Parts: sequence; C-alpha cells; structure tokens
Amino acid sequence: MTATRWLGLATLTLLFATSALAQAPSAVGRWTTIDDETKKPKSVIVIYEEGGKLFGKIEKLFREPNEEQNPACDKCEGALKNQPITGMVILRDLKKDGNEWSGGTILDPANGKTYKCKIAVEDGGKKLKVRGFIGIALIGRTQHWVRAE
Repeated sequence: MTATRWLGLATLTLLFATSALAQAPSAVGRWTTIDDETKKPKSVIVIYEEGGKLFGKIEKLFREPNEEQNPACDKCEGALKNQPITGMVILRDLKKDGNEWSGGTILDPANGKTYKCKIAVEDGGKKLKVRGFIGIALIGRTQHWVRAE
C-alpha cells in the first residue's frame, strides 16, 4: 500500500470515528419516569438545552382517575410552593462533563427537596441514568428513565 493510499484510508477512518462520536445520543428530548415501587410510568419530562446547560420540566403526569390530575407542590418551598407540578422545571443547570451531565440539581416534587444531580445517556439513547444525591454521589438514589415515544 502506498503512503498516499494509507494516508487516505487513515483520514477516512478518522472522519468516520469523529462522525460517530458527534452523533452520540443526546439527553435532550422526552423521557418517561418510572415509579420505583409500582414500576409504572409516573411522568414525562422534557429535557432541553439553554445556554449550554440542560434543564428539564414536567410535561405530563400519569395519575389514577381518582387522583388530582394536576396537583400542586405543597411540600415545595419558596416560589414553587403550591405551584402546579405539571410545567414545573425540576432539572436545572446540568453541564456537559465527559459522557455525562453534572453540576446541576433535581427537585423531587413528592417531598419538595432539591438534590445535586448528574445524568448519563445509556443503551444507545434509550435510557437515561438519573442520579440525585446529597453531598457526594455515593449518598443518593438512581433512577432509569426511558425515552418517550
């Protein structure tokens, strides 16, 4: 193989590898959260990018017919106190950090508490690993959300 062909082949390989990396699955989109206890869908979260950071808001709640369909966050504090949960921004200020997004926060409307958060796309973009924690990432809880159709 001549040097010119070798260089051409190496260049093409590099271009394909770069293209594959650039097309890594994004966390941006619609995600279905799953209830830890019942394993049923709980909500749909829309994750969007703004100013180089990721945010996520509740688009839809899956509620039983006898439950309040758009409950207020009665356990939230400050400006979110008694605000409707649907439409509420629960993920804030996540910044790209290698293969994950971190440095932001997640609000749990069920208890009104805000936790540090990091997320990572898994399974070829079909799942989102969401870790909420206090202090260090070892002390916390992980959920797996699935990409909404």
